[in-house]
Amino acid sequence: MTSSIRSLAASLVFAASLASAQQGDGTDVAISTNVWKPAKVDADPPHIGQLKLPPGFAVNVFARDLKNARVIAVAPNGDVYVSRRDQGDVLLLKDRDGDGKADAAPVAVVHRSGAHGLAIHDGKLWLITVNEIFTVAINPDGTISALKLLLGDLPDGGQHGNRTLAFGPDGMLYVSVGSTCNACNESSPESATILQLSADGKSRAIFASGLRNTIGFDWHPATGELWGFDNGIDFLGDDVQPEELNHIVRGKQYGWPHVFGKGDLNPQSTPPGGITKEAWRARSEPMVLGYTAHAAPMQMVFYRGGSFPAEYVGDAFVTFRGSWNRKPASGYEIVRVRFENGTAKSIEPFLTGFLSDGGRTHFARPMGLAVAKDGSLLMADDANGVIYRVSHGGKAQGEPLAGRVSAPPAKAMRDQTAKGSNVPLAMQRPEGKARGSLRVTSKTFQGVIPLAQSEYADGVSPEISWSRVDGAKSYALIVEDPDASVKPFVHWVAFNIPANLTSLPEGLQEQARLTDPEGLLQGMTSRGSVGYLGPKPPVGDPPHHYHFQVFALDALLDVPPGATRDDVLAAMSGKVLAAGELVGTYQQTVKPPK
Repeated sequence: MTSSIRSLAASLVFAASLASAQQGDGTDVAISTNVWKPAKVDADPPHIGQLKLPPGFAVNVFARDLKNARVIAVAPNGDVYVSRRDQGDVLLLKDRDGDGKADAAPVAVVHRSGAHGLAIHDGKLWLITVNEIFTVAINPDGTISALKLLLGDLPDGGQHGNRTLAFGPDGMLYVSVGSTCNACNESSPESATILQLSADGKSRAIFASGLRNTIGFDWHPATGELWGFDNGIDFLGDDVQPEELNHIVRGKQYGWPHVFGKGDLNPQSTPPGGITKEAWRARSEPMVLGYTAHAAPMQMVFYRGGSFPAEYVGDAFVTFRGSWNRKPASGYEIVRVRFENGTAKSIEPFLTGFLSDGGRTHFARPMGLAVAKDGSLLMADDANGVIYRVSHGGKAQGEPLAGRVSAPPAKAMRDQTAKGSNVPLAMQRPEGKARGSLRVTSKTFQGVIPLAQSEYADGVSPEISWSRVDGAKSYALIVEDPDASVKPFVHWVAFNIPANLTSLPEGLQEQARLTDPEGLLQGMTSRGSVGYLGPKPPVGDPPHHYHFQVFALDALLDVPPGATRDDVLAAMSGKVLAAGELVGTYQQTVKPPK
C-alpha cells in the first residue's frame, strides 16, 4: 500500500468518526495522517555503536534478552526490578561488583498477569496491573513472598491499560489511569486521571483529570510539585497533537478529550451536557511545554543522582517509545527537560540513535527509566529486551542518590490535599449566611439513607425537594459529611438550578452540565468527580451524617461547570436569600461482597 493510499484510508476512518460524533455544529476538517511502524532490527554492536549522547556520557548494555521489559524500579540497596507486561512477571537483577552490568541471569520474583507499574516504598514492592494494586515486603535477598491485594477495582483499561504508580513526598500513592479510548467522554470518572490513594488503600480520590495517558510523572526535587508527560490524541495529523508536559495540580482538569496543547480544540469530540468546547477550554489547564507529536512519552524521572554533572540535578529525563501515527517517525529516544527555579523551560534530545537506516528501522523502543544507586541512568527497551545504562565520565560507581539532593519536600502536595478540609459546613460559613430559611424534604429517605443511594450499591442521587422562596433567581445544593476523615467530605455540588424548580428527581446524570433540568450545573466532590457521590463510610464506622443543604439565591452564579464547593460558595456570598437542610445518616456494618 502506498503512502498516499495509507493517508487516504486513515482520513476516511477519521471522517467516519467525525460523522458518528453527530456534532451538528458545522465542523468540516480535513485530516491527513499516516500509520508508519519502522521495522525492528537486532540490538547488535553496530547498531548500539550509533547511539549519541552529550560529550562526557557513555552507554553500555546492563542486561539483555529480557523480552518485553517495561517499567524499572531501583531499591535502596541497588537491586533492579523490571516488569514484563507480555510475560506477566517482574524480574530481579543485581550488580554486586559495580561494573555497570547485571551479574547473572534475572530471577523472576513475581508472576502476575498484566504486571506493569512498579514502585518501592517503605521496604515494600508495589505492583499495578490493569485493575489491581498489590504490595509485598521485600526480603533481604531481594525476593518477595506472596503478594497482598490492596485493591482490585480500577477502571478497565481499554486502549490504555498500562498503569503506573509512585509514592509522592507526602507518603501518598499516586496512580496513573489512562483513558479507555483515543478521544471520548468516559463513563468512569477515574479514567484519564491521576488518582491519589493512602498507602492502606482506604483513602482514594481523583487528584487531576483530563489526562489522556500520563504514564510518566515525578516530583521536582526542590519544590516537591508534580509534573507529568501526557500522550497526545491520535489521528489529528502528523504534527498534531504535541506530547504535553504538564504541571499537575490537585483538582485541575487538563483538557482531554476536547482541548489540547495551549488551547487547541479537538474537531472530533463533543462535550457532554451541551457544554461548549470554549467553556471546556476555559476550565482546562494548558500544557507548559510541547514535544513532537506522537513520540509517545513513557517513564519520567527527575535526576537526583551524584554522578552526572551538577547542571543535570533538578532536570528531568523522559523516555519516548516512538510513534506509529506519524511519518517520519518521532520519539525512539531519551530527552532532557531543563528546569529553572522549579519551572520547565525547554526539552532537548539526550540519548538518540535508536532509529536506524534513515528512520526505516529501529532497534529499541525506550520505555522504563530509573536512576540507579550509583547515579547512572537505566533505560528498558521493550522491543529487543535490553536494559541500557548511561553513565558519565566512565564511572562505574557514583555518589549515592541522597548524596547530592535530598528527597522532594512534602509541603506542596500536603497543602494541595489539605485545601478545603477542616472547614465548617457550608451553611455555617460566612459565604452561606442566609437572610431567611426554607424547608428541605425527600421522598427517597427520612432519616436513614437507603443502600441504593450509597456507593456500596447503585450510587444514584436521591429525590430532593424544598420550599419555594420569593425572589429567588436560582437554587444551589451542597451535600457534606462532617464525620469523614476529610472534614467535611463533599458529596454533591449543584448550582444554577432553575428558579422555577423546587425539587430534583432521583438519579440525575453525573456530568458537569445537565440538559434536563436545562442549564443545571454540577461541581466537584471530594473524590474529584462531578455529580452526586453516595455515602461510603468505612465498614464498622458509627453512622455518618450527610447534610443536604439547599440555598435560594438572588442571582445565577458566574461559575463554570465542574467548580469546587469553595468556588461556588465564594460566588454565593451576599446572594443567599434563604437556606435549609435535611440530614440523613448512613452506616455500613457488614462488609459487602466483592
